[in-house]
Amino acid sequence: MLTFRDFYHNEIRLSFLDHPFSKEPKHVWVICRFEGKWLLTKHKDRGLEFPGGKVEEGESAEEAAYREVMEETGGIIKQLQYVGQYHVAGKAEHVIKNVYYAEVDTLVEQDTYYETEGPVLLSEIPKKVKTNKKYSFIMKDDVLTYCLKRISRN
Repeated sequence: MLTFRDFYHNEIRLSFLDHPFSKEPKHVWVICRFEGKWLLTKHKDRGLEFPGGKVEEGESAEEAAYREVMEETGGIIKQLQYVGQYHVAGKAEHVIKNVYYAEVDTLVEQDTYYETEGPVLLSEIPKKVKTNKKYSFIMKDDVLTYCLKRISRN
Protein backbone atom coordinates (compact mmCIF):
# COMPACT_ATOMS: atom_id res chain seq x y z
CA MET A 1 0.00 0.00 0.00
CA LEU A 2 1.32 3.40 -1.01
CA THR A 3 0.14 6.56 0.75
CA PHE A 4 0.72 10.10 -0.49
CA ARG A 5 -1.06 13.41 -1.13
CA ASP A 6 -2.76 14.51 -4.34
CA PHE A 7 -2.65 17.92 -6.06
CA TYR A 8 -5.22 19.26 -3.55
CA HIS A 9 -3.42 17.71 -0.55
CA ASN A 10 -6.00 14.94 -0.03
CA GLU A 11 -4.63 11.65 1.25
CA ILE A 12 -4.41 8.93 -1.40
CA ARG A 13 -3.95 5.25 -0.70
CA LEU A 14 -2.96 3.23 -3.78
CA SER A 15 -2.82 -0.54 -3.97
CA PHE A 16 -2.06 -3.01 -6.74
CA LEU A 17 -3.97 -5.78 -4.95
CA ASP A 18 -7.31 -7.03 -6.27
CA HIS A 19 -9.92 -4.41 -5.30
CA PRO A 20 -8.66 -3.68 -1.75
CA PHE A 21 -11.05 -0.79 -1.05
CA SER A 22 -14.23 -1.83 -2.88
CA LYS A 23 -15.42 -4.66 -5.14
CA GLU A 24 -17.76 -2.12 -6.78
CA PRO A 25 -15.91 1.20 -7.11
CA LYS A 26 -17.86 4.18 -8.43
CA HIS A 27 -15.05 5.63 -10.60
CA VAL A 28 -12.54 4.47 -13.22
CA TRP A 29 -9.41 5.89 -14.83
CA VAL A 30 -7.93 4.31 -17.97
CA ILE A 31 -4.30 4.73 -19.01
CA CYS A 32 -4.46 4.17 -22.78
CA ARG A 33 -2.10 3.41 -25.65
CA PHE A 34 -2.93 3.60 -29.36
CA GLU A 35 -0.45 2.69 -32.09
CA GLY A 36 2.50 3.11 -29.73
CA LYS A 37 1.37 6.50 -28.38
CA TRP A 38 -0.37 7.57 -25.20
CA LEU A 39 -4.06 8.30 -25.77
CA LEU A 40 -5.40 11.11 -23.62
CA THR A 41 -8.36 13.43 -23.86
CA LYS A 42 -8.59 17.17 -23.37
CA HIS A 43 -11.15 17.92 -20.67
CA LYS A 44 -12.78 21.29 -21.34
CA ASP A 45 -12.06 22.58 -17.82
CA ARG A 46 -9.22 20.47 -16.41
CA GLY A 47 -6.88 20.01 -19.37
CA LEU A 48 -5.12 16.92 -20.68
CA GLU A 49 -5.80 13.64 -18.88
CA PHE A 50 -6.39 9.97 -19.45
CA PRO A 51 -10.08 9.11 -19.91
CA GLY A 52 -12.23 8.09 -16.98
CA GLY A 53 -15.27 8.89 -14.96
CA LYS A 54 -18.16 7.54 -12.95
CA VAL A 55 -19.55 4.03 -13.09
CA GLU A 56 -23.20 4.30 -14.08
CA GLU A 57 -26.06 2.42 -12.42
CA GLY A 58 -26.20 -1.22 -13.56
CA GLU A 59 -22.71 -1.05 -15.07
CA SER A 60 -19.54 -2.79 -13.89
CA ALA A 61 -16.28 -0.85 -13.51
CA GLU A 62 -14.89 -2.67 -16.56
CA GLU A 63 -17.92 -1.67 -18.64
CA ALA A 64 -17.50 1.92 -17.46
CA ALA A 65 -13.85 1.86 -18.58
CA TYR A 66 -14.83 0.77 -22.09
CA ARG A 67 -17.62 3.36 -22.25
CA GLU A 68 -15.54 6.26 -20.91
CA VAL A 69 -12.70 5.61 -23.38
CA MET A 70 -15.22 5.53 -26.25
CA GLU A 71 -17.11 8.63 -25.09
CA GLU A 72 -14.03 10.77 -24.41
CA THR A 73 -11.68 9.65 -27.20
CA GLY A 74 -13.64 7.53 -29.69
CA GLY A 75 -11.32 4.67 -28.75
CA ILE A 76 -12.34 1.04 -29.10
CA ILE A 77 -10.43 -1.02 -26.55
CA LYS A 78 -8.97 -4.32 -27.71
CA GLN A 79 -7.38 -5.23 -24.39
CA LEU A 80 -8.17 -3.99 -20.87
CA GLN A 81 -6.10 -4.85 -17.82
CA TYR A 82 -6.79 -4.02 -14.17
CA VAL A 83 -3.78 -2.20 -12.69
CA GLY A 84 -4.88 -1.21 -9.21
CA GLN A 85 -7.29 0.76 -7.08
CA TYR A 86 -6.96 3.95 -5.12
CA HIS A 87 -8.86 5.71 -2.37
CA VAL A 88 -8.97 9.51 -2.13
CA ALA A 89 -9.93 10.90 1.27
CA GLY A 90 -11.36 14.17 -0.04
CA LYS A 91 -12.66 17.02 2.06
CA ALA A 92 -16.22 16.65 0.73
CA GLU A 93 -16.29 12.94 -0.14
CA HIS A 94 -14.23 9.80 -0.41
CA VAL A 95 -13.61 8.42 -3.91
CA ILE A 96 -12.55 4.89 -4.81
CA LYS A 97 -11.29 4.48 -8.35
CA ASN A 98 -10.10 1.50 -10.39
CA VAL A 99 -7.11 2.12 -12.65
CA TYR A 100 -6.90 0.18 -15.90
CA TYR A 101 -4.41 -0.06 -18.73
CA ALA A 102 -5.95 -0.30 -22.20
CA GLU A 103 -4.62 -1.06 -25.63
CA VAL A 104 -6.88 0.76 -28.08
CA ASP A 105 -7.46 -0.84 -31.47
CA THR A 106 -9.32 1.91 -33.33
CA LEU A 107 -10.20 5.58 -32.96
CA VAL A 108 -13.66 6.45 -34.27
CA GLU A 109 -14.44 10.10 -34.99
CA GLN A 110 -17.55 11.17 -33.07
CA ASP A 111 -19.99 14.08 -33.21
CA THR A 112 -19.52 14.63 -29.48
CA TYR A 113 -16.86 13.75 -26.93
CA TYR A 114 -19.11 14.86 -24.06
CA GLU A 115 -17.22 17.03 -21.56
CA THR A 116 -13.97 16.68 -23.51
CA GLU A 117 -12.56 17.96 -26.78
CA GLY A 118 -11.66 14.46 -27.94
CA PRO A 119 -8.50 12.41 -28.36
CA VAL A 120 -4.94 13.66 -27.93
CA LEU A 121 -2.00 11.42 -28.89
CA LEU A 122 1.40 11.88 -27.23
CA SER A 123 4.68 10.10 -27.92
CA GLU A 124 5.58 10.46 -24.27
CA ILE A 125 4.24 11.85 -21.02
CA PRO A 126 6.35 14.89 -20.09
CA LYS A 127 8.64 14.42 -17.10
CA LYS A 128 7.40 17.72 -15.65
CA VAL A 129 3.69 16.95 -16.03
CA LYS A 130 3.16 17.93 -12.37
CA THR A 131 4.05 21.56 -13.08
CA ASN A 132 2.65 21.79 -16.62
CA LYS A 133 -0.55 23.88 -16.69
CA LYS A 134 -1.84 22.04 -19.80
CA TYR A 135 -2.44 18.90 -17.72
CA SER A 136 -5.33 18.05 -15.42
CA PHE A 137 -4.82 17.75 -11.67
CA ILE A 138 -5.59 14.03 -12.13
CA MET A 139 -2.21 13.65 -13.88
CA LYS A 140 -0.28 15.48 -11.15
CA ASP A 141 -0.10 13.04 -8.28
CA ASP A 142 1.86 9.84 -7.82
CA VAL A 143 -0.99 7.55 -8.95
CA LEU A 144 0.19 8.10 -12.53
CA THR A 145 3.87 7.66 -11.63
CA TYR A 146 3.34 4.39 -9.73
CA CYS A 147 0.86 2.98 -12.26
CA LEU A 148 3.16 3.68 -15.21
CA LYS A 149 5.97 1.84 -13.39
CA ARG A 150 3.62 -1.06 -12.72
CA ILE A 151 2.46 -1.19 -16.35
CA SER A 152 6.03 -1.12 -17.69
CA ARG A 153 6.86 -4.21 -15.59
CA ASN A 154 4.04 -6.29 -17.11
